[in-house]
Formats: sequence, structure tokens, C-alpha cells
Amino acid sequence: MQVTSTHGAVLLLIDLQRAIDHPDWGIRNNLSAEQEICRLLTRWRAEKWPVWHVRHDSLEPASHYRPGQPGNDFKPEVAPVPGEPIIPKHTNNAFIGTGLEDHLRGGGHTTLVVVGVITNNSIEATVRMAGNLGFDTYLVQDGCFTFNRMDWDGRMRSAEEVHAMSLANLDGEYCTVVSAKELLGDAE
Repeated sequence: MQVTSTHGAVLLLIDLQRAIDHPDWGIRNNLSAEQEICRLLTRWRAEKWPVWHVRHDSLEPASHYRPGQPGNDFKPEVAPVPGEPIIPKHTNNAFIGTGLEDHLRGGGHTTLVVVGVITNNSIEATVRMAGNLGFDTYLVQDGCFTFNRMDWDGRMRSAEEVHAMSLANLDGEYCTVVSAKELLGDAE
């Protein structure tokens, strides 16, 4: 698949909260993801294209993402500015129980550019749903990240392996996987 025009697409930032920096998660990949997201945010804001933030408000008592915990706050470098919608969610899918689909359709938005965390969790769940709902969806591979994880056979998989497999599961069926550079080149 090729990158078509993303001019005016909704930049959807998922779960970019302080909780993701807690050491409990393990070893992550894409250490420059926030930098790439900031580059995209700068362009989207300069163009006055829509920027929407999804905030995970966990219902689990021990979660770092639980409201009232410092981890529930947005990471300062990618925090919303006044006028940018915040969509609170309680599951890994930004479309479940949030009204996101209705808000997008109500605003005439048909194209999404997705960044955030965790690639194989909230990103994958949201991107699959977006594709199934018919949105033209782009997933920025260097604008999201994940962590090392044990597979079913008890073998530790690196964050890069988990990330790559998740992207492979999504690309071509639910979305188009792109880089920030490709999108910024498209936007120029």
C-alpha cells in the first residue's frame, strides 16, 4: 500500500501517559518514538489539522494508569493543548465505550494517523477496529513502541520482535504502516 494524502487526517495519540515510563513494563524499543511524535505534532498543529488524544483511565486498582495516580497524566512533551479533544477509555480499544467513532464520523473525518503505546496492545486493538470500521488508517511505525514479552513457549521475545510482528499483523489489512519521515514528506 502507498501513502495517499494525509492532509487534514486526525492525528490520534494513544495512551501517551507517564505510566508508560514505569520500569515495570520492561525493555522497550523505539527510544526516539516521542521525538518522532513531537515532529508530527508540530506539523499537525502548524497546519491546524486535528489532533486527538486518547487517555487510558484504568479501572484496575493497582494500575499506574488509574486516575488519581501520577501515571495517568499525559507525558509533557506530547500533552494536549487547549482545543485538542481528549477521549478517555477503559479498555485497550479506543473505540469501545468512548464515542470515538461517532465523533470522527460527526466531524467528517475518514483518515487517521495513529501513534502511541503499546504497539501490540492498545495500538493494535484500535487500529484493527479502525480498519474494520472503514477508516483509512496509517500507523506510524517509529511513532509507537512496545516492550519485551514472554511468548507462549516461555521464550523471551525482544521488544523489537514483538513490535515487528504486531506491525506485520496490521499492515495491508487494517492499515498502512508508514514512518514519520514518509508522512512529513507527504505533508510538505
